Amino acid sequence: MNSFARSIMQIVQGAVKAFTTFPAAIACAAAFTAVTMVRIYLDWPQQKDYLFLFNCLHWSLGFGAIFSTTAITAAQSRYNDKQAFILANIVGIIAAAIAFGSLFIWGGRAAEVGQISTNVLSDLAEMRMIVGMSVSLLAFLVFAGWPKEEPDLSKSLFMTHKAFFISTIYGFVLWGGIASVAAAIQALLYQGMSYNVYSYIAALTGFLTFTIYLGYFPDFRNAESDERRVVAERQPRFIEILFGYIMVPIMLALTVVLLLWAVRIVTQGVWPSFMRLSGIAASYAIGGIWLHAMVTHHEGKMAVFYRKYYPFAALVILGFEAWALVVQLGKYGLKTTEYYFCLTWIFAVVSVILLVVFKAAAHRKIIILIAILAICSVLPAIGYNVLPVKAQTTRLEKMLASQNMLVEGKLVPASAEPSEKIREGITDAVNFLAYSTDAELPVWFEKNFTNGEVFKNKFGFKQTWPKDDSFYGTMNRVYLSTSLYLSATPIDIKGYEWVLKPQKFQEQGLPWGDIKGKKGTYKLTWTTNKQDGTPSLQVTMDGRLLLEQSFKDYIAKIEAAYPAVDSKSHAAGLADMSVKLETPEINIMVVFGEVHINLNNRENKTNYNLNLDAIYLQEK
Repeated sequence: MNSFARSIMQIVQGAVKAFTTFPAAIACAAAFTAVTMVRIYLDWPQQKDYLFLFNCLHWSLGFGAIFSTTAITAAQSRYNDKQAFILANIVGIIAAAIAFGSLFIWGGRAAEVGQISTNVLSDLAEMRMIVGMSVSLLAFLVFAGWPKEEPDLSKSLFMTHKAFFISTIYGFVLWGGIASVAAAIQALLYQGMSYNVYSYIAALTGFLTFTIYLGYFPDFRNAESDERRVVAERQPRFIEILFGYIMVPIMLALTVVLLLWAVRIVTQGVWPSFMRLSGIAASYAIGGIWLHAMVTHHEGKMAVFYRKYYPFAALVILGFEAWALVVQLGKYGLKTTEYYFCLTWIFAVVSVILLVVFKAAAHRKIIILIAILAICSVLPAIGYNVLPVKAQTTRLEKMLASQNMLVEGKLVPASAEPSEKIREGITDAVNFLAYSTDAELPVWFEKNFTNGEVFKNKFGFKQTWPKDDSFYGTMNRVYLSTSLYLSATPIDIKGYEWVLKPQKFQEQGLPWGDIKGKKGTYKLTWTTNKQDGTPSLQVTMDGRLLLEQSFKDYIAKIEAAYPAVDSKSHAAGLADMSVKLETPEINIMVVFGEVHINLNNRENKTNYNLNLDAIYLQEK
């Protein structure tokens, strides 16, 4: 048997062995696959009544599969006892059952799915399941690197990477091959075959991929030497070259660039945006820590140099991130993005300090740190859905109180227009709170504050969006946008006789049909500028031009009222989403369903996409 065939047989044998090595994990994965296939089988009208149940099952079984893998690995590596092995499998099944019960009883919230009101899993419940699975996987790394001698997390980390990529490749090959056979059968033998077959194939190959993944791992029993473990943990020569002679030099070069960048920031005072600085610093720190673990056993000069000096360079870069974060919090307060950056910064700083002090022995401590921070992010009092909301509520109430707009817990419209800074701050905080889910909001707060007309009535001034700030470098962001949609409010059609709805496939520059009035026959033509998307309207009566109107002035009004500072969609009232036009013959009201303004600062271009909802007409 050649080496290729031998490798294939080892993969197959490992997948088969996974059924006896990780029985609880395989059982959860098999149940997950069965639920998936039931969902595929049921059409939407049948499935909608069980949507919440299916989601609870999927999340709990996915969690059970990963938790069981970890529990079994812990029992094998620590105790090597049959009773411990049986208990670990039982605990894994119980954990999946507890997860299901928790989700089904406490994890639901009412929501609209299409046109249907139903119960769905809350974002917080799903996030807690993600954290639970992540912590379980991190624990697996610890227990998988726990031989009788000195623990080695770097080897278990590489082994897990290796198992994932090998199983993924085999999974894609299996799916592609079986799907190709099914396609041939559908094309040549049975054209009436349901397209659901391909979804069934994907579900089954997903299960097989998981068995291959588990089957790649060696025997973790601590009383036995396992040659498969040595092979699984060993980095092939090409991987050593990739990590030690390609990725390490790249990371060292990136370190030099970032340090020069830091010097430029200090000497020239050219501050980048918070998002850019935080993103670069966080990516550099996390990627660097990961690479530090990957090259733990490399003896090359560059690898040794990297392990020794990387933590110090990372501390310098993280210092700049801390300054940007402090300034950001001072101006906009704590939001969800800043919350996660805070956690990431804490993780990165503590991790590199641990690397300085403990060297390779710090890896396990870093894993524990990640698990602690992940758990903290979903706790009731300090979670991602609580602290930012509390911070923004406090910020908003302070601004309102300073303007006498919040009196005894009741919102009072401003008697005089506040300063621009206050208006911007109130608008910013209101929109953050309005889009927050799974959070307790003040009694006086209403979700429809995002509606421009409601906001103006309740606060006494129009929404005022924060303008570009040179410190944060908002102008330096390449892509900016404004997105508005017409709020679901009734449109007063009094005074209008006809309404024209745009056709999806209406050809550019052709009239929309005839409107026969008392004075003549009217034709409306809607065109869009090919360069930037600016629309225009032309109205004729019996061939005579009555109106030719570009909407550039309307777009300018929207740009002034809603600066392109974020990518959120905002509900807007009829006043902002309509244009009234008048000629001696007719009155017209143009209503837009959506307005999108996209800025490309790199090319200095602006594109407009105005989706027309309807045009209302009245002959005078």
